[in-house]
Amino acid sequence: MKIFVDTNIFLDLILKRENFDKSLLLFNAVEKKLFDAVISDITILNIDYVAKKQVKNIRDFLILVNKNFKVAGSSNEQMAKALMLENDDLEDNLQYTLAKENYCEVIVTNDKSFYAKSIQKLSSKEFVEKYIE
Repeated sequence: MKIFVDTNIFLDLILKRENFDKSLLLFNAVEKKLFDAVISDITILNIDYVAKKQVKNIRDFLILVNKNFKVAGSSNEQMAKALMLENDDLEDNLQYTLAKENYCEVIVTNDKSFYAKSIQKLSSKEFVEKYIE
C-alpha cells in the first residue's frame, strides 16, 4: 500500500506531541518497508524549520526520513493544480496533489481540516488501528 504522510505526523513524533506513539509505530512500519510512503519535499524543510528550535541533532532525524520516505517534489503544474482547489490551505492542497500524482491510497494526517477529496484520510491513530495493530 502506498501512503502519503503529512508533515504533522513527523512533528508529533519528534516533538513528542499527542499521538507520538502512533506516529512512531507508523514510522517504524515504513522503515521496515511494510508500506511505501511518500512525503512532499517541503515536509523536510518544515520539520527542520519547526523542530530545530526545540530538538538537538534534528539533522539525523531528517536523514532517516529522507532515507525511508519517497520525497515528491512540486512543479509549476502541480502548484497550478493546488491553486485551483477550493480550499484555503495551499500547503495541504499541494500535498494532496502530490499524493494523487503518486497514486497514494491513504493520506495520514492529524490535521482534521486537511483537504483530501478523493483519497482516504486517516489520523495516525486510525491508520495504526486499521493497518498496523
